[in-house]
Amino acid sequence: MYKILTLNNISPVGLERLPRENYEVASEIQQPDAILLRSADMHKMEPPKSVKAVGRAGAGVNNIPVEKFARLGVPVFNAPGANANAVKELVLAGMLLAARNICQAWDFARKLDGDDATLNRLVEAGKKDYAGFELQYRTLGVIGLGAIGREVANSALALGMKVIGFDPGITVQGAWKLSSEVQQAASVDDLASRVDFLTLHVPLADATRHLINAQRLKLMKKGAVLLNFAREGIVDDKALKEALDAGKIHAYVCDFPANIFRNHARVIALPHLGASTAEAEDNCAIMVAEQVRDFLENGNIRNSVNYPEVVMPRTEGYRIAIANANVPNMVGQISTAMAKADLNIVDLLNKSRGDYAYTLADVNKPIPDAAVKEIAAINGVLSVRTL
Repeated sequence: MYKILTLNNISPVGLERLPRENYEVASEIQQPDAILLRSADMHKMEPPKSVKAVGRAGAGVNNIPVEKFARLGVPVFNAPGANANAVKELVLAGMLLAARNICQAWDFARKLDGDDATLNRLVEAGKKDYAGFELQYRTLGVIGLGAIGREVANSALALGMKVIGFDPGITVQGAWKLSSEVQQAASVDDLASRVDFLTLHVPLADATRHLINAQRLKLMKKGAVLLNFAREGIVDDKALKEALDAGKIHAYVCDFPANIFRNHARVIALPHLGASTAEAEDNCAIMVAEQVRDFLENGNIRNSVNYPEVVMPRTEGYRIAIANANVPNMVGQISTAMAKADLNIVDLLNKSRGDYAYTLADVNKPIPDAAVKEIAAINGVLSVRTL
């Protein structure tokens, strides 16, 4: 029986992927095999030593000490792309809100007072202050062409927009999912200078903190719209406020309210609604539950943020899963220990990612405890499980 600790409410649709006959799931549970969460902050939490996996029902993992778990041999899983459609739709809504001054116009209309004839006169007199512009034929810049960025880019093309993208880390698989009509920018600066709308879809890291700063805001067209549904901190708020106040930037639409923009006429700040749809929550929970289950039962790793993807079909043999430091001769030492235990390797897969590596091996007979202890004692081995 596997024990799963939940730190947040996880969609029941996702938890259904963990069959009750094999899984005990609860918000309070002793010695859990895995932890599932959404936004709970794990940085100050001391995880039980029994934990073998952590799964976040969402894409970002800023609330999880990823490196700490990597050193313990614990993969951290996320659900990239599961909320992509939800975020994409909100980005498109954000562009329309900004282009047509919808929030300001709605606020104006809500405050009108008088009989219908008076309202009609006030509307006709005031509507000119809220005239906007259309998205068709405008140019959208997309920084970050992962699951969400691709969805936004492809949908913007369908609306008749021109799209320019920038992502030096785009994968071949990702490129196949991106329309060939998306133009490639040479750099962030090149992209910023050519677009009417700029949307951000990158994680927050040292390299992306204040990616949009005073210098890049100066490069942008007068009257451009900036959208940030990625992470707080990617935009230099102080520099952006100055650009908004000067009329350089037409509007800022984001998912992260901040005091510096409180009641600003050109800022639409939403309360982190990007993935807040029933469908997105279900999709994220399903994806992460299935990944954690596959890891616990088969040792396979899919969509981990700190370990390589390692997926090996099960044979009729007995499986061992090993997380270790990415140093020379680890596979040799592991194989030697298996040979000493008279274990014949039926299948083996080893992959590395940065400082860490992961090995799955199927052998011809049950793996004795002595062999497991010998492998665990190898310098650099972080965790060992038999399956």
